[in-house]
Amino acid sequence: MENINQSIRNQRRPKGMISPYSINFIHLRSPYVIAMWSAFFPGFGHIALGSYINGFILVIWEIVINMNSKINLAIVYSFQGKFDLVKSILDKRWAFLYISTFIYAIISSYRETVDLNKFSKLAEFEKSPIIPFKMNSIEINYLVKRNPWFSVLCSMFMPGTGHLFTKRFPTGFFILGWIISIAYFSHVLEAAYFSMIGDFGQAISISKPQWLMFIPSIYGFAIYDSYVNTVEYNKLFDIEQSRFLKDNYQSTNFKMP
Repeated sequence: MENINQSIRNQRRPKGMISPYSINFIHLRSPYVIAMWSAFFPGFGHIALGSYINGFILVIWEIVINMNSKINLAIVYSFQGKFDLVKSILDKRWAFLYISTFIYAIISSYRETVDLNKFSKLAEFEKSPIIPFKMNSIEINYLVKRNPWFSVLCSMFMPGTGHLFTKRFPTGFFILGWIISIAYFSHVLEAAYFSMIGDFGQAISISKPQWLMFIPSIYGFAIYDSYVNTVEYNKLFDIEQSRFLKDNYQSTNFKMP
């Protein structure tokens, strides 16, 4: 059977934890990429790391502060060169609250990535065990090879479903709930319908730029994160399978070439 020092490998630095509702794990990431996602949308960097409480609170904070300060609308008017409108609609009381937490989200996600990269290397060195199957009375979760491009396709059609496909339920349902809400309040689907029938004036008049500006970041993150998660889950599956076969079937006298 597997010769595992449980006190070190399981409790000190686990490589990954599988519950019936999610797979959370650590792997090497670029801290600059994670910081970039925090800059695009505060909270996304932490969600990518599996730090759900931090990430979800920061996403809600971003939407609440952004909506009240009208930062997205100010950005749209800035692109159009309407700087007088920017000054008139921007609520400074809310806008100044935005800056410090925005900087925190970037720095915090960068530092957390650096730390988790160190723990990931130590977990690999210690060969931390991975339990590939979890089940309770209402849900089943397991490691299995999945196609990362199918995750991308799901996320393109509906952000959040790519994460549901990979059993990352907290992220999946959170993104799914927000994209439905944002699509409703932005009138993006109605605007798309009027655009398809050539009524561009009506499409512009009903759309809400303040809500529309959230959509590109959510789509981009959903596609990127679901793809990366699927690739890394496949690697995690390979690691677990390799260790299991080695510990249970490989002869102790076998010499690696």
